[in-house]
Amino acid sequence: EVQLQASGGGLVQAGGSLRLSCATSGFTFDDYAIGWIRQAPGKEREGISCINNSDRNKYYADSVKGRFTIFSDNVKKTVHLQMNNLKPEDTAVYYCAALSTVGTMDPLGILVDFGTRGQGTQVTVSS
Repeated sequence: EVQLQASGGGLVQAGGSLRLSCATSGFTFDDYAIGWIRQAPGKEREGISCINNSDRNKYYADSVKGRFTIFSDNVKKTVHLQMNNLKPEDTAVYYCAALSTVGTMDPLGILVDFGTRGQGTQVTVSS
C-alpha cells in the first residue's frame, strides 16, 4: 500500500523559503514518479512538480519554474520540494502524490488525476 507523509509546511513572508518533505513507504521508490499537488481555497488542484525516479526526469509547472526545486533521497525514500522566493499566490495545501508512471506528455496532469495522495501540509505566504 502506497503511504505518503508530507511535512514542512508553515507560515512565511513573501520572498521567503520553505522545504517540504514527503516520506514514502509501501512501494518500490525507484520505480515511481513522486511529486507535489497543491490546492488553494476555491481553486482546482494544480500539479506543480514531480520527479520520475526511474529516469530522473523532473517536471515543473510554469507557475513555480525557477523558484521550486524537487529532488529525491533514494536512501531515505524521501522526496523534497525546495521552495524559494515564495509568493502569496503560493498559499495552498500541498499534497505529496505518487504514481507508477506519469509518461512524458502531461506528467503533472496525470499525477493530479491518477496519483495516490497523502495528507496535506499547509503553506501560507503573507504579503
